[in-house]
Amino acid sequence: MTGELGALRAPRRTGAEPFHRGGEPLGFELADFWAWSVSDLVSNTTRGRLAEYIVARALGISTAGVRAEWDPFDLETPSGIRIEVKSAAYLQTWYQPRLSSIAFSAPATRAWDAETNVWSTEVKRQADVYVFALLLHQDKATLDPLDVAQWQFFVLPTTVLDAHLPGQRSIGIARVQGLCKDCVGFGELAAAVEQAGADRAPR
Repeated sequence: MTGELGALRAPRRTGAEPFHRGGEPLGFELADFWAWSVSDLVSNTTRGRLAEYIVARALGISTAGVRAEWDPFDLETPSGIRIEVKSAAYLQTWYQPRLSSIAFSAPATRAWDAETNVWSTEVKRQADVYVFALLLHQDKATLDPLDVAQWQFFVLPTTVLDAHLPGQRSIGIARVQGLCKDCVGFGELAAAVEQAGADRAPR
């Protein structure tokens, strides 16, 4: 073993980087891997990351870097609001006898620091605001997760979740709607998040 074992700083890649054997290109590139591995935008894992990206773009959060896989929250606005994005969808990649029931995961957790590999001792919901992103479209023939008009967003301060659902790990859509009152679209999301985060606890 040589060198330090601190946290890696992943470089932002373009997709043009070649796979190679000791410097000799093999004729296929990183973009080929991306197309193979994440073209199914409806799959649960990829849809979740896509939802984070859509929310980041709606909020004007820079996506020039590289997504941090293990941060205790997903996004942070320029004004310092920490956001957790949770996604759900009525339609799945596989055959469905009926539309999926909608529920979002929102458990309290212990934060982990990639710089130190140390877990926090406090168990809590780590973000200031939750954005529940629902891929609302219900027709597989016209489903397009890249069309932000097919999404709706429910924005809740974490204080509201903690007050009404302190120990609950999963939240059904009816409960989300009851707590949130109104959903917003892509264009209204930034204002809704700023309003929800206005009374966040000081850090």
